[in-house]
Amino acid sequence: MKKKKYYYLVRVSYLGFRYSGWQKQPGYKTIEGMLTKTIKFVLGEERSFKILGAGRTDAKVSSINGAFELFIDHEPLNEIESLVDQLNLNLPADIKIESMTAVAEKFNIIHSAKEKTYCYLFSFGSKAHPFCAPIMANYPEELNITLMQEAAKLFVGTHDFKNFTARKDKKKSQTLRTITSCELKLNTSIVASYFPKDSYVLEVRGKGFLRYQIRLMMGALVCLGRNEIDLDGLKKLLNSDLDGFIPYVAAGSGLHLKELLFDYSLNNKS
Repeated sequence: MKKKKYYYLVRVSYLGFRYSGWQKQPGYKTIEGMLTKTIKFVLGEERSFKILGAGRTDAKVSSINGAFELFIDHEPLNEIESLVDQLNLNLPADIKIESMTAVAEKFNIIHSAKEKTYCYLFSFGSKAHPFCAPIMANYPEELNITLMQEAAKLFVGTHDFKNFTARKDKKKSQTLRTITSCELKLNTSIVASYFPKDSYVLEVRGKGFLRYQIRLMMGALVCLGRNEIDLDGLKKLLNSDLDGFIPYVAAGSGLHLKELLFDYSLNNKS
């Protein structure tokens, strides 16, 4: 007899600085591993479940509003709000369950993803306070922000991002991605008393991204701001039949999953 399954969309935020990314790996501390361990402790060893993340963030990458799907066998969860409280009580301080919502079987956290927004937080010009290290990249040298802002707009649209990924198999059908918005601006949304007077954020929106894509996009902009490459050189990296080389991958600690939208009505449980 087929097991009855129940499905839940779980919103989660976390600081990724202490973790080796989302995906569970033997011998490494990961977000998925910590969540699995905590859920097993709260629900009990006898309860069968699995979790599936909406995106596999890399080491040190954080999430402001991420999500995963929780699959439960046999019986539905009771008193969800109380369960969320129990999970948060047992999770470390740098991981928090924001909400948990029952969804229908046809909901799929991977295929139902409509849009993701990432932001890359950084400062430059002088060394930042050490407390900034977990969430903000710092470049002590001067950067040409005006030129970087102009260049960020080049990423908008559908492009072959084969030069902006760590993938080994760079078939065009697999490296085409559409960026709906890409803006480099003064940071006003994430603030703290120990932040530099001015900090900046690269905000990128699209349906899906390749591995290291945004960190390589940011790396290319930093190289541009340092005058290590020019604007024409950056343009050639997009939709080029020639393999380019970006000499810098921006640090994972500056990258944050800001928003995750789904093309699915969560009010539809049927």
